[in-house]
Amino acid sequence: MINKSLKNKITEKLGFFIITLSVIITLFFLVSIIYLIFTKGFSVISWEFLTSVPRKGMTAGGVAPAIVGTFYLTVGAVLFALPLGLACAVYLNEYSPKGYIVNIIRMSINNLAGVPSVVFGLFGLAVFVKFLGFGVSILSGSLTLGILILPAIISASQEALMAVPRSIREASLALGATQWQTIRKTVIPAAVPGIMTGVILSVGRAAGETAPILFTAATFYKRGYPNSIFSEVMALPYHIYALMTEGTKPELQTPIAYGSALILLAIVLLISAIAIIIRNKYRSSYVH
Repeated sequence: MINKSLKNKITEKLGFFIITLSVIITLFFLVSIIYLIFTKGFSVISWEFLTSVPRKGMTAGGVAPAIVGTFYLTVGAVLFALPLGLACAVYLNEYSPKGYIVNIIRMSINNLAGVPSVVFGLFGLAVFVKFLGFGVSILSGSLTLGILILPAIISASQEALMAVPRSIREASLALGATQWQTIRKTVIPAAVPGIMTGVILSVGRAAGETAPILFTAATFYKRGYPNSIFSEVMALPYHIYALMTEGTKPELQTPIAYGSALILLAIVLLISAIAIIIRNKYRSSYVH
């Protein structure tokens, strides 16, 4: 009995050690990446860099068009994917009959999340750019990125809906509310914190993808700003890629690339912070 108790304590300590070590390793790489980007990119950050257009073959000037383009593409992707993903999650969790077909749909959604991003880019090129005639534009890029992040939003929304206790639904129905009223006014508000977690994760992926927008939205150089959803745009991920692979003066373009990466990181953190504020607001409202 004593040996068994000692064995359990050793196993417990070993488990905590492995978990702690995993956290430390993860934080180490995270801090290292942020430190590298910050130290190499902060020197070029200025008001002119944030508000001016590229000049002299992208060896001078700023990245304002790329910032605007990245913001448009990311917000457009979320606006497209969130309602569609939430509707799909509501159907699968609340309305769909339990059975073989639903399991196939769920498996397909999970498999879709593992498809390489370049495949989504080719799909967007074939469907949105060519077939539907949207051309290389914000609309094509946003729809492509929206499909890219759709599986993550569906999965997160479905898990959030499943986490809402069944008793809440039963209480609402017992008071005379219809199933749709119960879902709209009780279940979804209670699931918003979990849904926003999926949105936060999706924002980072949508903002940082290069391959999908390479075929559908991004241009190498654009002096002005987009004036419609059918305009092609510069975007920070593609701008960084172009500076690091196609530049003729790497000593001038490499710092700009790191500065662009720092701005991209800041944009992702800003949008994620807004989503976190919304999530916490709904969480506190539901608790109280």
